Amino acid sequence: MNKAITQGLVLMPPPFSAGLNLWSRADGRPGDGSYAAQPNAAYVPSDQDFGGCLELQKTTAIQKLRCFQQIPIQPGLYLRVTAKVKAISGALPTVRIGAWAGSGSGSNVTSADQQGPDVALTNYGTVVTISAIVGSGNRPGVDMVWGTAPAYGHFGLDLTGPTGGVVRVEDITIEDITSVFHADMFDWVDVRDYGAIGDGVTDDRAAFDAADTAAAGKTVVVSPGTYFIGSHLTFENPVRFEGTISMPGAQRLACTRNFNLDTYAAAFGSELLGFKKALQALFYFTDHVTLDLNGRRVEMTEPINVAALSGLTSFAIRRTLENGQLLASPGPAWNTQSVTAVATYAAANPQTLTGISNIAAIPVGARVSGTGVGREVYVRAKDIASNSLTLSQGLWAAAGTRTFTFQRYAYMLDFSGFTELSRFELRGIEFACGGVASAINLGVTGSVITIADCTFNKPKDRGITSIGEGCQDLHIDRCQFFSNEQGLPVQNRSTIVFNSNANDIKIRDNRVSRFAHFGVVAGSGGIFVGNHFFGGDDEAVGLRRAGVVLTLTNNKTFFTGNYIDNHFIELSNEHDAEPQYANEFSFGALTITGNIFISSHAQPGFGWIVVTPRGPGHFLYGLSVTGNVFHARAGNIDRAEVVDTSYATLAFNAFRNVTFESNTFTGVVQRASSPLLVEHTQNTAADTWAVDSSNLLPFGGRARNVTAIVAEGAITTAVGAVQSVMPYAQVEQGAGGQLANLKWPLAVKGRVQVTLRVDNPA
Repeated sequence: MNKAITQGLVLMPPPFSAGLNLWSRADGRPGDGSYAAQPNAAYVPSDQDFGGCLELQKTTAIQKLRCFQQIPIQPGLYLRVTAKVKAISGALPTVRIGAWAGSGSGSNVTSADQQGPDVALTNYGTVVTISAIVGSGNRPGVDMVWGTAPAYGHFGLDLTGPTGGVVRVEDITIEDITSVFHADMFDWVDVRDYGAIGDGVTDDRAAFDAADTAAAGKTVVVSPGTYFIGSHLTFENPVRFEGTISMPGAQRLACTRNFNLDTYAAAFGSELLGFKKALQALFYFTDHVTLDLNGRRVEMTEPINVAALSGLTSFAIRRTLENGQLLASPGPAWNTQSVTAVATYAAANPQTLTGISNIAAIPVGARVSGTGVGREVYVRAKDIASNSLTLSQGLWAAAGTRTFTFQRYAYMLDFSGFTELSRFELRGIEFACGGVASAINLGVTGSVITIADCTFNKPKDRGITSIGEGCQDLHIDRCQFFSNEQGLPVQNRSTIVFNSNANDIKIRDNRVSRFAHFGVVAGSGGIFVGNHFFGGDDEAVGLRRAGVVLTLTNNKTFFTGNYIDNHFIELSNEHDAEPQYANEFSFGALTITGNIFISSHAQPGFGWIVVTPRGPGHFLYGLSVTGNVFHARAGNIDRAEVVDTSYATLAFNAFRNVTFESNTFTGVVQRASSPLLVEHTQNTAADTWAVDSSNLLPFGGRARNVTAIVAEGAITTAVGAVQSVMPYAQVEQGAGGQLANLKWPLAVKGRVQVTLRVDNPA
């Protein structure tokens, strides 16, 4: 491409035949002396080699020859200046292309290379071609690098070396050879054409900005080299990296037209560093809300503290990370930090530990364990000045001073440095933890975090952790979780898929394989739909653990359409600092409908719905278990629902609004129902009939209500006289209150269908 044609640039200096007054004996600047009428210069009209030419005698140390004409120069333009020279007589000089670079204001650009390569003349009469390429970019083949500051030049020759010699010079030519380097027909511009050096030291930020500005929709090419960028850089045009860049950690690169891992990995010469810089940029303006990993794998050698990486502590604008694999490579950075400390706990301050002498050593985000501590309690914050810790939940039986253990797990993506993080989404990401790392740690507070279509492969300790309320309205959808403990007996497993402390979580269509627990849920308003979580092992007769633990008594949660395999749903109040009943909502507000419950090789005492009160006085208040399938394989179990009395039992005489009906049972000995229809046959006339629930009311509960009595056939006296009489009911009779007495006005016999309830529905 020739800009003399495409842009009408006048590049050719005047021929010598036009007059030597057009040629300067200095720099070509206005006011400089010309060669007209000079004794050491003359026009020769008919040289045998050149035709018309200039004959010039060298009389000064540097004999300059410059055209007065201003030859335009611009970024991306490359000129070849050529002169043919021969020595005629006298001392043989050295010849080079020379120039004076002028800025738009008319001053000399001293940073521009204004001298070409030296060529020594060694013979008389021999024609020697002298040339140099002038251009803005520091590119191979460019002899005189001018950068972007010059606007024009005065070009010609320099004679150096001994004086006295006479040479002849053919007309000097200047031609556009931009096409050798690039052409306007190409859809790219190169940063080197705009002054980039690419030595890894010089700050090339200005050159990158200039190239991006000039691109105007074309692709900016970062040609081979290492470019240091000292401050934030934004590309408003597509960019292609053939070379790499380096930036201070806090400075950001925003590629607004191809914001993806391919671009950033090429930019920084590393998938890991490229991923970090792209993730950093995601929290700022990139003209994108989604970072695409292009289906690539990023090998991580350490956890990423995302808040520190971004330089932010609060973020609540939707952003998405998607489509790739994060792989944890083994190394010491993934080791669990473990600290033991003595602390004091009081139920009056349920989320505070005090009096900790070595508090500085305890990391925020550590899980707390010890006597009286429930599952998934974390250090939410610490105050070194007061030697106190803020916890995510209360401790149910830890009053006084005692020793606690604090374990800080290492997460591939750790967002816990955010005091608030909302509306962040992870989609289509595989967390290849490999038993080396945990996966995700959420912000301290925040809402509407979405984790969808992701795979969690062998997390070392945890899949998704919430150390505070960063899990408000958490969405976990269509994810797969593969345990690192597949081959261990259930009782030896410790990994947990997720925990939550805030409300309104949505857990849908996930598959979970052989973890200790699927979820430990402390909030209310939860939705579990379409999940398949199984927790069996290879033992002949094995223990089983909770799939989901609900630690808020009045949890307002429903389970619908789940496949619950060798796991159970546990209702607990282990995060209550005062776990005994105290005029509060008790266990309930729970709906379990249309699920499949399976067990195999389980102990007979196993049950799929387990209530574990940590203090006395609690009862069921609002529990609906309807339309489920309970199927025990390879060994019957006693019943589907169980009260774990390890710490306390339930107040069975206080059950309210408990519905347990329309379920089907296979391999279950005692098939609970409420309302429970009991057929009672009284063969001997009596005025009191004892109707036995036979331990078939839910949780082996009491017969608290009789809602219907229907006689099947005649009610008669001992001698067969039909009686048209009606009994009244006495409930909660007998040992355990599992009987209901029907009191007749006289001794009668017959058969009745009696409907019992385990609760008081009012």
